Amino acid sequence: MPAKNGTAKGNGAGTRLVIVESPAKAKTIAGYLGRGYIVESSIGHIRDLPGSASEVPAKYKGEPWAKLGVNVEREFEPLYVVNTDKRQQVQKLKKLLAEADELYLATDEDREGEAIAWHLQEVLKPKVPVHRMVFNEITKDAIQRAAANPRELNMPLVNAQETRRVLDRLYGYEVSPVLWKKVMPKLSAGRVQSVATRLVVERERERIAFVPAHYWDIAGQFDTGRDEEPKVFKAGLVSVDGKRVAQGRDFASDGTLKTRDALHLDESAARALADRLRDRPYEVKSVERKPYTRKPYPPFRTTTLQQEASRKLSYSAKYTMSVAQKLYENGFITYMRTDSITLSETAITAARRQAASLFGAEYVPDKPRVYASKVKNAQEAHEAIRPAGDTFRTPAETGLKGDQFRLYELIWKRTIASQMKDAVGQSVSIRVTGLSTGNERAEFGATGKTITFYGFLKAYVESADDPSTDRDDQERRLPNLAEGDALTANAVDAEGHSTRPPARYTEASLVKELEEREIGRPSTYASIIGTILAREYVFKKGTALVPSFLAFAVTNLLEQHFGNLVDYDFTAHMEDGLDEIARGDAERVPWLNRFYFGDNGEEGLRELVGDIGDIDAKGISSFPIKGTDIMVRVGRYGSYLDRDGERVNIPDDIAPDELTAEKAEELFAQPSGDRELGTDPATGHTIVAKSGRFGPYVTEILPEAAPPAEGKKRTKKADAGKPRTGSLFKSMSLDTITLDDALKLLSLPRTLGELDGEPVTAQNGRFGPYIKRGTDSRSLGSEEDLFTVTIEQAKELFAQPKQRGRRAAAAAPLRELGKDPASEQPVVVKEGRFGPYVTDGETNASLRKGDEVESITIQRAAELLAERREKVAAGGGKKKTTPRRRTSAKSGS
Repeated sequence: MPAKNGTAKGNGAGTRLVIVESPAKAKTIAGYLGRGYIVESSIGHIRDLPGSASEVPAKYKGEPWAKLGVNVEREFEPLYVVNTDKRQQVQKLKKLLAEADELYLATDEDREGEAIAWHLQEVLKPKVPVHRMVFNEITKDAIQRAAANPRELNMPLVNAQETRRVLDRLYGYEVSPVLWKKVMPKLSAGRVQSVATRLVVERERERIAFVPAHYWDIAGQFDTGRDEEPKVFKAGLVSVDGKRVAQGRDFASDGTLKTRDALHLDESAARALADRLRDRPYEVKSVERKPYTRKPYPPFRTTTLQQEASRKLSYSAKYTMSVAQKLYENGFITYMRTDSITLSETAITAARRQAASLFGAEYVPDKPRVYASKVKNAQEAHEAIRPAGDTFRTPAETGLKGDQFRLYELIWKRTIASQMKDAVGQSVSIRVTGLSTGNERAEFGATGKTITFYGFLKAYVESADDPSTDRDDQERRLPNLAEGDALTANAVDAEGHSTRPPARYTEASLVKELEEREIGRPSTYASIIGTILAREYVFKKGTALVPSFLAFAVTNLLEQHFGNLVDYDFTAHMEDGLDEIARGDAERVPWLNRFYFGDNGEEGLRELVGDIGDIDAKGISSFPIKGTDIMVRVGRYGSYLDRDGERVNIPDDIAPDELTAEKAEELFAQPSGDRELGTDPATGHTIVAKSGRFGPYVTEILPEAAPPAEGKKRTKKADAGKPRTGSLFKSMSLDTITLDDALKLLSLPRTLGELDGEPVTAQNGRFGPYIKRGTDSRSLGSEEDLFTVTIEQAKELFAQPKQRGRRAAAAAPLRELGKDPASEQPVVVKEGRFGPYVTDGETNASLRKGDEVESITIQRAAELLAERREKVAAGGGKKKTTPRRRTSAKSGS
């Protein structure tokens, strides 16, 4: 039922229909509006381009552009159809609108929200006044202000979002089939996802090519001889006879010294020098003191929230946005998809007042702090992410629990801190000098930091991607020394180091990189990262994003044959063009024409995808392992090693940079796992046990077909018969299975007899062992029952009602993770027929590559469950919102 306030009159007079995107949002807003309002949800997007050929209306099926859903010959006119799962809701909205006096479109105030509002207007075809109601927080005052001050639809925003949707459809539907033909079926390419994948692949290439450099330096522990603390401090060797000692930054990625005038110490030289420097007199050469100031971090925007939630709370970008969405819809924070870091005057006042109340007036500056966005083409909502309302609730006052509490607390702390005073202190640099027994002048250096006033750091300290980086509130105290002070070296030790390859991206650092390169929109990064993980272009090791060999093959093809499409500058430039359309400074049709058909001698997308004959499918999916004759190849069933026709599968959990020559030889040296069990006495065929892609199994080896008689055609492989196969039971293993076990497995399905003239069989299936009669079936208690169940027992089972859902004897969970924030049900990890999965009792989601039973978190489990629910709701496919600029005859609504 729609949320109501007041009673709608029978003739619709005085009744206002307010449409929002989600039921939760509708329920909250309904409580803030007065009599005569009816608030209903569209439940997300109501129409889009066709997701499959079956969704294309019959009158367009013969059109050459029908599969695209975009008429490229007629100004890129999109074909929209109402989503199958939204037809009932659309009819409900039409019925409510027929009884309403006015229509308020209250979708989110960004491009996507503007497009949804426009689609609603196009589909509902209202005959009453239409208003665009916008707000960036769901509080009583904000909602009532928005209802009292509506505006018109922003058509430039709609045009820009429609252009973006058409562009992404052209890119995906034209380039993806090339991947199907040349790499593997069912792959996808995308304007931003392919570039994000390339970034991760390029980082892994750097790691593969990386050659570590080994270098040594010397650390001294110096004593002031005073009673005051600290009396001892550590300093590192900086130079010898004026020549700077090489550090990690002085070496190139190939391991060579790139700073020619630096002194590269090896182990023997460092140890010998350390010996010559022990028990020598030292003195302070110089002390440099500078004032230290650290300004507050600005309030959160979408990307910085995702980064900090990843670092501090271990949330994925997608999970962060899911939790933030709930906080927004329930009136706890402002809109969470924003590029802005500005705060409204009321928010600034609220933050300053709360900071003074919690920390004292001395922590609040005389003048409010004003932040301006440095993000190019900043747009979306018009304020930073902050606690909602004119006064801020402390986390304890919200009543929130779990992950919603933790994310709200993060946002609240950051907002309060943004209006507090700077942290101030002093930074100190000390140089210590002494002569070795060999008369070498050695200079050591130490740096310190003291904080005299913590300011905003009392409320919030930002985390770093590199865990070895000092936090902003971390002090490094040094003794109070002056030039010429004498020191004693308690220890002088040589220390060895090796340079490290560049760190893999995490979700936080990838979001940061995409934003700095101005690729895509920040509001889409969470879904982009989710997509490349779901497509298994990337998997996780801990928090690190690791590319699969499949990602290498896809990136190879795109770089070599569609270079512009994955070029970072080109992709950023496309974003600029879309922003020009949003501002009304450019027209969509000429812009799309240049991209698709080309211009000024440059090839367009259509010409590029039409000439793929010279793409070497095997070449782009093959990668040599340095120093060997071994090739990594990507096949239709996974990645494998190939050496002169000898093949071995690559385990799924091996990262590309870990597949060294030594590791490859180790894989070739491992036994294949195939075991010859004996001969089937009934057929004379050899029976073998094998390890397959979907688990261990047994099969028979059929004799080779005799060569055809002269003048006869060779028998087709399909006519020669297929070998019997059978998967091993869970209680069996390749090491212990016997010939008798194998012959039993190959005897399945087993015929028990007949009931009512129909044969009854016992067989193993995807969901376990069962008996079958015609189209009717019943589950068995265990796999061993397949060989013992009788026709009489089967008759009893069929006489019982068919059980729905899970059998009572379900296995105990492997782990309990906590409550799912969406369903609020406990989530557990279970072992299934096809591997471990997470479930909240209503939805099941398989663990993916890189997910481990022992380490998976409730946040990751909630993300998997949310993705599964979305997929089920969309009928197994993905639905995306598409804006539309004008009314067209080409509409499936």
